[in-house]
Amino acid sequence: MRPSLPRTLVALLLIGILGAGAGMAQEAPSEAAVDLTYAVGADLSFLKAAEDQGVQFRDEGEVKPGLQIFRQHGYDWIRLRLFHSPDELPNDLEYTIELAKEAQERGYKFLLDYHYADRWADPGKQPIPAAWEGLSADVLADSVYEYTRRTIAAFREAGVMPEMVQIGNETRNGMLWPTGKLPENWDNFAALVKAGIDGVDAGRAQAPRPLIMVHYDQGADADGAKAYYEKFNSYNIGYDVIGLSYYPWWHGNLLGLRENLLSLTKNFEKDIILVETAYNWRPSEYQDAPAPYPETPSGQREFLASVHEMLLSIPSPKIKGIFWWEPAVAEGPIRSRGMFDEDNNALPVLDVFEKYKHGTAGDATAPE
Repeated sequence: MRPSLPRTLVALLLIGILGAGAGMAQEAPSEAAVDLTYAVGADLSFLKAAEDQGVQFRDEGEVKPGLQIFRQHGYDWIRLRLFHSPDELPNDLEYTIELAKEAQERGYKFLLDYHYADRWADPGKQPIPAAWEGLSADVLADSVYEYTRRTIAAFREAGVMPEMVQIGNETRNGMLWPTGKLPENWDNFAALVKAGIDGVDAGRAQAPRPLIMVHYDQGADADGAKAYYEKFNSYNIGYDVIGLSYYPWWHGNLLGLRENLLSLTKNFEKDIILVETAYNWRPSEYQDAPAPYPETPSGQREFLASVHEMLLSIPSPKIKGIFWWEPAVAEGPIRSRGMFDEDNNALPVLDVFEKYKHGTAGDATAPE
């Protein structure tokens, strides 16, 4: 059981009241022991399922393991989602540990994405796991703590302690509805996030503390993101990274994303990662509206190159990376956002990061 949970809830309430009275609250300092350099990553949560189904991904005509393909094209982080007790999707604890092991063997760093749900959790739905239905706010927070502690301990014992942990997925509207739904239940939401972070600390034991990410989906919403993180920071909960999603058909144009990044770097002492983005290589989202880039293989590549170059142009060291969402899947509705065509051949978008990531480290024998 989590010790002194009622005292934690009281403390959160008092901090919120004090923060509200003093304007924007002082941000809690980082306790993470992981050094974050610019991350080039992908959410490959469905990769193992696709390959287990017999999908063979090809790069320049050669069949290769998907993880090898992405490493050879400059990717060095993998993001993996974890569902509580999924009955349709594969992303349970055993599956995720196995995929994390395969990624670690190839040199990836690991971002673990807790959905705290049995199925998809996003701004439009944050379904409470069936095992936790009907729990009071205090007992639910205790359950989040214990589940997080237990699963982090399982990753640690398996030798795949994540370097970064995301507490909830796209939590602009809260998580674990209705208890932690926003905007009406900010105190409950803050207590649930704090419980998850405490669970990470308990489960890691003596392992280095991973970076903690808090994820806001509307990447081009400068006003909304600023208000969200100001409110969250008023609870004085320590975290390290602001995570954003950016899908232009939902979130707006690149100038909006740029304005949000400039605002966040100005107003918060947190690193920032664009932790979800994607674009289609075949007609999908813009069949009845003008597209910012053609929904073609070359248009998809141009989109990622433009987003990445815009991130690099932000005059701040707080911009710390970019992740593509689900580039390697079996056939289905999200395949159009992937990085492989109908025959599982790599698309041009895969080479965007090569000029940034390839090359050798300083050579002492190189001429002056």
